Amino acid sequence: MADSPPSKLESEHKDGGVATELPSLIEAPTAVLEKGSIDPVYEAKAKVLNKAIQDIGMGRYQWQLFIVIGFGWASDNLWPIVTSLIFTPVKNEFHPTRAPFLTLAQNIGLLIGAIFWGFGCDIFGRRWAFNLTIGVTAVFGLIAAGSPNFAAIATFAALWSIGVGGNLPVDSAIFLEFLPGSHQYLLTVLSIDWALAQVFATLIAWPLLGNLTCQQTDTDCTKKKNMGWRYFMLAMGGVAMLMFFVRFVCFTIYESPKFLMGKGNDAEAVKVVHEVARRNGKTSTLTLEDLQLCEQLAGPISVSQQSHAAAAIKRNLQKINTSHVKALFATKKLAFSTGLITLIWAFIGLGFPLYNAFLPFIQATRGADFGDGSTYLTYRNSLIIAILGIPGCLLGGYLVEYPRLGRKGTLSLSTILTGVFLFCSTTAVTSDALLGWNCAYNFMSNIMYAVLYSYTPEIFPTKDRGTGNAITASANRVFGIMAPIIAMFANLQTSAPVYVSGALFIASGMLVLALPFESRGKASM
Repeated sequence: MADSPPSKLESEHKDGGVATELPSLIEAPTAVLEKGSIDPVYEAKAKVLNKAIQDIGMGRYQWQLFIVIGFGWASDNLWPIVTSLIFTPVKNEFHPTRAPFLTLAQNIGLLIGAIFWGFGCDIFGRRWAFNLTIGVTAVFGLIAAGSPNFAAIATFAALWSIGVGGNLPVDSAIFLEFLPGSHQYLLTVLSIDWALAQVFATLIAWPLLGNLTCQQTDTDCTKKKNMGWRYFMLAMGGVAMLMFFVRFVCFTIYESPKFLMGKGNDAEAVKVVHEVARRNGKTSTLTLEDLQLCEQLAGPISVSQQSHAAAAIKRNLQKINTSHVKALFATKKLAFSTGLITLIWAFIGLGFPLYNAFLPFIQATRGADFGDGSTYLTYRNSLIIAILGIPGCLLGGYLVEYPRLGRKGTLSLSTILTGVFLFCSTTAVTSDALLGWNCAYNFMSNIMYAVLYSYTPEIFPTKDRGTGNAITASANRVFGIMAPIIAMFANLQTSAPVYVSGALFIASGMLVLALPFESRGKASM
């Protein structure tokens, strides 16, 4: 790198002084976070890397990444749906005193996974977490098929969920950090995998659980008559193992350039950018000197006025501490944004599982009241509901780029309508009416999640993105843990859980409007 020609940054640097404005190379694309929200040296270097990735464009490497990252999105929805689908047959076979403990165990595992993988990927990097999360899920999902009792299946649900809990905090960070700013809407489109996973799970569950499962009214439910959920676990675990194989063996994941830069490894960051350019059949003009010069250019606006050498040492020594958390609350505006998005995730974390995780149970019991609560019909309806989520994700990908809505408008509207349709479902007097309202609810909730999963990582800086994702995901999981606890002491055959869930969604949609950052048309930092 020492013999390379002078960079554009270097040639524009004034002799005998330090430039007060960053040159045009790093002015575009516009950043989501306002100037001064993050460390000025990091901010300057992030802009250089954003421009380099933008110049490379959307190519072969990013499209391959789009496919394998989709496995993480699919897994995040697939396994909670798996728990929901096996809930009734497991309850009928093992007759546990507190059946919602199965969902509680899952949510505890999701919380542990979100904390461990989310915080860990900001400390140890994205690569290992990217590969291991689905591997952990696959192993324990397969083992769970042989569970001899309720305690065993609940334990394995917690263990496979530790892997699941890390998928979105890690995968969203990786994908966003390799995306050109012009293509960040693809983070929303990725949720098509989230919806397809629900369709896939219910499509497999329909014949297996519909035909090889004890009926809701059976009093003598033995293992032999109830093998459907075990075959279903083998199928889902096998799919997860296939995903792990493709990720680990068939695809080479590079560490995020901005993560490497945030850790002080500028040379490796430049090397990765050039490798991505090579994969895309292009070349990059980025040099190590471009990044090193940023320390001189950004130095005069540093609030701390520390020497650049001292700042570099501090960043390089940064390991397990609270600095990543503090960075997300560095300014009043950033602190307000972080706190509010965490509260939104928390509300949705309680509202979504309170209704959706027990949807097959609600359908079966309400269906029995309507005279058509067979297991087969329950899973058929679950499949119909799941299919309606696919166009929801695609519509979300379009609306987030629509000028009058953007990320915030789309998220707010879809979240409020999700709650409204839940309220409407309480008016159903036939199973067809209940199915219709549930389809509308799933359509809007898929738009909501598509935008929420893309908008959240966009408003965090790369060096702290894993931590930010971990905080929001942890809030989501903590409140998710409350849902099965409520279910243990509430009567699920009444509309009370539906009213609570709907109110939480509507409140979340209103809170979205107060978020300070709109990321449409801007590059993440």
